[in-house]
Amino acid sequence: MSGGELSAEERRILLRVARGAIEARLTSGRQPPRPAAGPVLERPQGAFVTLTRRVDGDLRGCIGLLEPQQPLVDTVARAAVAAATEDERFDPVTRDELGGIAVEISVLGPLAPVKPEDVEVGRHGLLIRSGVRQGLLLPQVATEHGWDLVTFLGRTCVKAGLPEDAWRKPGVEIRAFTAEVFGEEE
Repeated sequence: MSGGELSAEERRILLRVARGAIEARLTSGRQPPRPAAGPVLERPQGAFVTLTRRVDGDLRGCIGLLEPQQPLVDTVARAAVAAATEDERFDPVTRDELGGIAVEISVLGPLAPVKPEDVEVGRHGLLIRSGVRQGLLLPQVATEHGWDLVTFLGRTCVKAGLPEDAWRKPGVEIRAFTAEVFGEEE
């Protein structure tokens, strides 16, 4: 995982934006006013927002935008609301439970093709694609689960709905990225 690209203040702003966007959606249904953001937060950049329950660390939602299509500050707000309300694996987050939810942001570096042997567990996230199927796992997922390289590649394939060993097959695209990961619990 990369680190240090964002200042401590920029990280605080993004965490406030994420939580504020979720709170606004759950209370008024509207987005809060956009904060003043410096040049770094105005750069188009991909990001994921992960929501976990503070009591046990269980995942409550995780959605992001891979491609840098809008300013980072807007990407984070959009991903935060989607993680809270659109992750199909979970019921939407409610106002009552929001206080017990921790926000983590992963600001993504660029995607680049990679050979399996060049993937660094704990540093790289993975996107594996075959035809219309694709799966993505953030860099911290492998570390949190104690996975080795083969397991990480295999679990990313499974996330794509592919056989666990699909990464070994010709025509399967493997891309890696780094992420600067930070959260409210730090």
